[in-house]
Amino acid sequence: MEARPHHLLMVLLCAFCVQADVDVQPDFDLEKFTGMWHIMAGVSNCPIFQSMRDVMKTSAAKVEAHPNGDMTVLTGYPFPDECQKVEMFFKKTDQPGHFTNVDTQPGPKVKTVKRDMRVISTDYHHYAFLYTFKEVEGEPSSATFQLYTRAPELTDELIESFKAHYHKVGLTDDLMVKLPKSDVCFKLLSA
Repeated sequence: MEARPHHLLMVLLCAFCVQADVDVQPDFDLEKFTGMWHIMAGVSNCPIFQSMRDVMKTSAAKVEAHPNGDMTVLTGYPFPDECQKVEMFFKKTDQPGHFTNVDTQPGPKVKTVKRDMRVISTDYHHYAFLYTFKEVEGEPSSATFQLYTRAPELTDELIESFKAHYHKVGLTDDLMVKLPKSDVCFKLLSA
């Protein structure tokens, strides 16, 4: 029984180590990154993500740059009767392509949520790999890796590259889901 808490502590420490060593796109250009994206695949150790993986479909993200280098990401998640929109503001850091977000989660006990988001790799015209490390006060941390594309298409080469990148941060294939296509949110956000 004593080994389990020790094992959990090692896993958490490892997650923090992996999170700290995540690279970003060299010479990241926020202006080129702005605009509409399809979210075609994701991999995450977040329990909420895992519990919803069978009902998720391709989402849409609209990235907007601010003059000071911060950015806003408006994400649309398709549900059977609507597209649920979530807007997040990310502050730039000293490293281009690396952003942070801190907000509060309402509920019986208000919690602080910290997100560390990095654009790992992008060619700006076809794909982007985004990594987000999330810490919620009083809960285990989680990591999410997303595949953004400009067109709603995936190639085998892109999926293999995506896998190679998320393996580097310690995420495994059993946590990954290729999302069934839906253009509901993309049409709404790009209108």
